[in-house]
Amino acid sequence: MQKYEMLFLLNSELSEEARDAELGKYTKIVSDMGGTVESLEPWGVKKTAYPIRFKSDAFYALMTFTAEGAVVAELDRVAGISGDVLRRVITKID
Repeated sequence: MQKYEMLFLLNSELSEEARDAELGKYTKIVSDMGGTVESLEPWGVKKTAYPIRFKSDAFYALMTFTAEGAVVAELDRVAGISGDVLRRVITKID
């Protein structure tokens, strides 16, 4: 198993409950597929460098987890489908 980080940029207009549900969805995917979530750090609403989908701010969150490569593919697929995720990047930590 490898260690990864996933940075989310969520729609800043989401309610707190919807935001928590969206973040919980990704932690559940990791744990259901045999991985472990080491940390989930909500960074709060910050300005973006450029407008994304006509929005100039987003809610940032960083999730650190250990999992197999199939989990990364599933996270990327689900985040790409979600309308509330403005951007995401998953990086492998050495």
